[in-house]
Amino acid sequence: MIYKKTVSMQTAEYLLGIKAVKLSPRELFTWASGIKSPIYCDNRVTLSFPAIRTFIKENFVNAIREKFESTDLIAGVATGGIPQGALVAEELALPFVYVRTSKKDHGLTNLIEGRVEKGQKVVVVEDLISTGSSSLEAVRALQDAGCIINGMVAIFTYNLPVSIARFEEAACPLITLTDYEILIEKALKTNYITTDDLKILKEFKKNLSK
Repeated sequence: MIYKKTVSMQTAEYLLGIKAVKLSPRELFTWASGIKSPIYCDNRVTLSFPAIRTFIKENFVNAIREKFESTDLIAGVATGGIPQGALVAEELALPFVYVRTSKKDHGLTNLIEGRVEKGQKVVVVEDLISTGSSSLEAVRALQDAGCIINGMVAIFTYNLPVSIARFEEAACPLITLTDYEILIEKALKTNYITTDDLKILKEFKKNLSK
């Protein structure tokens, strides 16, 4: 679910304005998975803009305070969730850890960097949700360490049915600042795209959801 519609529209405007999200219905991007896409999202760009970075942090903090009770620990998902997670933890005066995509192959072979204790209630911070697979791997790693997952916050989600189903199955509430539908709606209103482009973007989402 999105946090608030007003926040969602503003977040979408910011992401489009600084080109953290790029829409190119005519010249497609290639995702790491090989999928040809009219949209590319890199929310790490937000870190270069102090006002936007602060906006995201503050709304993450507000969402956590309003939606999740008794949070003991903030965890960032490598790599995009680490910087925002650290900012959120600092604002909430809470401990912070981050979860690697895989264990280190040397030293203590940690998967989770930082100190966790059994029974801690955790909110996970992510930058982007696509299929939800890697994000929920981080959730499982924290659960294996004995943590209780309050939920996850993220900047953007594609709202793919597979990710919605995975989060429901994992019983992990997800709150995002904006999503695919609101972003393309905002793009049309600000003349970033045309009505023909909108049709292409909607068709892409429809095909991706099959």
